[in-house]
Amino acid sequence: MSTISKDSLKSSLLQLECHFTWTLLKQDVDLNDLEETVGDQIEFFIKSNIANYNLLSYVYHLKNSNEEALRNLQKAEEEVKKKYPDEIARRSLVTWGNYAWIYYHMERYEEAQTYISKVENSCKKLSSTAQWKVQLPEVYAEQGWALLKFGAKYYNRAKNCFENALKSEPNNPEFNTGYAIAMYRLEDIFYREHEDVSLALEPLKRAVELNPMDTFIKALLALKLQALKRAEEGERYIEEAMQKTPDLPYFLRYAAKFYRKKGEVDKALKVLKKALTVTPKSAFLHHQLGLCYRAKLFQLKKTTRYPPQQQVEELTRLAIFHFKTATDQKTKFFSAYLDLANMYAQVKRYKEAEESFQKAFQLNILSCSDKQHFYHQYGNFQLFHMKSESEAIKYYIEGLKIEKESYGRNNCRNALKKLLEERIQGGSRDAADFGTLGLMHKLNGEKHEAVECYEKAITLCPDNEEYMNALCELQLFISS
Repeated sequence: MSTISKDSLKSSLLQLECHFTWTLLKQDVDLNDLEETVGDQIEFFIKSNIANYNLLSYVYHLKNSNEEALRNLQKAEEEVKKKYPDEIARRSLVTWGNYAWIYYHMERYEEAQTYISKVENSCKKLSSTAQWKVQLPEVYAEQGWALLKFGAKYYNRAKNCFENALKSEPNNPEFNTGYAIAMYRLEDIFYREHEDVSLALEPLKRAVELNPMDTFIKALLALKLQALKRAEEGERYIEEAMQKTPDLPYFLRYAAKFYRKKGEVDKALKVLKKALTVTPKSAFLHHQLGLCYRAKLFQLKKTTRYPPQQQVEELTRLAIFHFKTATDQKTKFFSAYLDLANMYAQVKRYKEAEESFQKAFQLNILSCSDKQHFYHQYGNFQLFHMKSESEAIKYYIEGLKIEKESYGRNNCRNALKKLLEERIQGGSRDAADFGTLGLMHKLNGEKHEAVECYEKAITLCPDNEEYMNALCELQLFISS
């Protein structure tokens, strides 16, 4: 094929609506874990698997297995014929788009062109104005589901996709479910400090109302109600769902989370072990098991003056085993790395704790709130285990320097304030303590308190240029 026609083929491909044009980046996911997760969903969810096969085809392409990718697209086509015999073109646009891209990467250009033409002809039939793109709600929804699978940095885009799908079909049960999940996950990340407000609650209720048989969404609603201190109401949904799908791993994992948060850790463990027999490689389940064993360990230490050493060791071993399994299975599992690091620190395995902290921080997918959470946890590690107040202060400050408000930033602020105030109340005459407290107030927007601290720091260290500059800048700001 000549370069020109290859270039024109590429420009046509870029017009298609499919996984290859949705900016789903390989470096943002663990491909093996994603393959496992989607495979499990195909096996255990009864609903249509067209979107899952399409997504799997893209995952296999990213893993350089184009033949396997094509096999999954054939499965998607079979599903379309079975589920939507009267709407084959409309329901196949994403599948055909993926076919075109995979054939292009295999340098089978004529076949790529065939699928481009199929999309083009279908779009012309479906809309008089569009050559390539028809704004179909099911395509928006499929994009939304794919984005949800690629992790937290994609959740906002996923929410927008489901919103677009709902504009055309506001009562569609699947679109409402997708929108509710996106809202739940976004809230989980960004609104942790406003536990009494929930933007996800109404979408979750609506999704449950439209999907009475979907126990997965019921469990999410239950967890949201629990977070809003309406646990009894939440538990009714869990019990009702448990009657309907006692063996569905996707429901069981959230039911277990509900029981753990309620304090019924043994009940949670029983549910998780049951789910693990069905999906043994689930990183989510292993992480939840680790959290349960950790909760049992903390409870034992809290309620027993001299807890039996054998029991302590066994619970520690189990927590570490499951956190480690979760990070081995899903190499970009940020919170599991932090939990593993903290467990290692508990048993003075500091070298392994340090390694886990570093693996967490080196992930390329961290949001601002993830970084702030890391700095708080790592600061605590320096303070309580490495016994270094200066290192702890350094990391708490790093968390505060990221000016986006979050749960982690709040924790950095509180830990830093407590530590510095304890030092000052203990009679510290170190200018650095007052200077750092001044910086904390400054980063917090508390200008007058910052001035006071910098003035004290300068009294103790009159020639310090950094403090004088900071004070000068603050006084100028206050007087302007």
